[in-house]
Amino acid sequence: MRVICHGGAGGVPDEPDPRQAVLDEAAETGAAAADVVDAVVDAVAVLEESPRFNAGYGGAVQSDGIVRTDAGMMTDDREAGAVASMPGVANAAAVARVVMEETPHVFVSGVHAVDLADDFGVDVERDLLTDDTREKYEDADPPGHDAGPKAHLDWLEERFAGHDTVGAVAHDPVTDAFAACTSTGGRTFALAGRVGDVPQIGSGFFCAPAGGASATGAGEDIAKATLTRRAVRHLENGMDAQAAADRAIREFGELTGSSAGVIVLDEAGAGSAFNSEGMQTSVATSE
Repeated sequence: MRVICHGGAGGVPDEPDPRQAVLDEAAETGAAAADVVDAVVDAVAVLEESPRFNAGYGGAVQSDGIVRTDAGMMTDDREAGAVASMPGVANAAAVARVVMEETPHVFVSGVHAVDLADDFGVDVERDLLTDDTREKYEDADPPGHDAGPKAHLDWLEERFAGHDTVGAVAHDPVTDAFAACTSTGGRTFALAGRVGDVPQIGSGFFCAPAGGASATGAGEDIAKATLTRRAVRHLENGMDAQAAADRAIREFGELTGSSAGVIVLDEAGAGSAFNSEGMQTSVATSE
């Protein structure tokens, strides 16, 4: 099993070494899994549990002070599942898997996704705020909870920021199967209920027989440019993983002027590219 993970594209982190250690643990955890779906869900779960990344515990706070998580995943046979706007759910990738494997649907959101997670044994009563994210929100002096969306929009106009996300792509050389998964807490101080690229097929994640990809960055622009579908299409056109990643990010920058990163995996190896200040990745292969 080969797995590549990313911890988000954005600025250079203050403590890159501890973050890299968690990424390495995530990749190694995924590489030890029995199949590609286990591999990406297990790898992403390690990152969702770490407050060093914007996913699960420690995810970005929305304009009403609540962390809501999103995730999506896909396999090379085009099975897919996605969830969005889930308060209290750290392991969003596990819920995306439930949607993919246990329902006839592709996308479930909000309280209904939380109820589904609860029915299948995923913890839905987590406090996803860390001391740091709670203090950051309180220091920003947000409008009261009774204020309408317009008040929150006026407040967040100068504060809406951040574009970290976590993700993993796995390949099993024995079965030649692929899976891709992406998970996030969204963007800091986004309007409550905002959903970005992460749970959208072809934007935050995509998978096909040629390989898989997971994206991170400015979510609205990633969704408009369908970044991961673009990267996998380059694989389908004969590029290797690194060339596909490079081409997709170059095209993304030209189209949007925004920053993003993408990881790509094909049967021969892994690739990654970004046009932000930094993006940390890790690759692991089982014996």
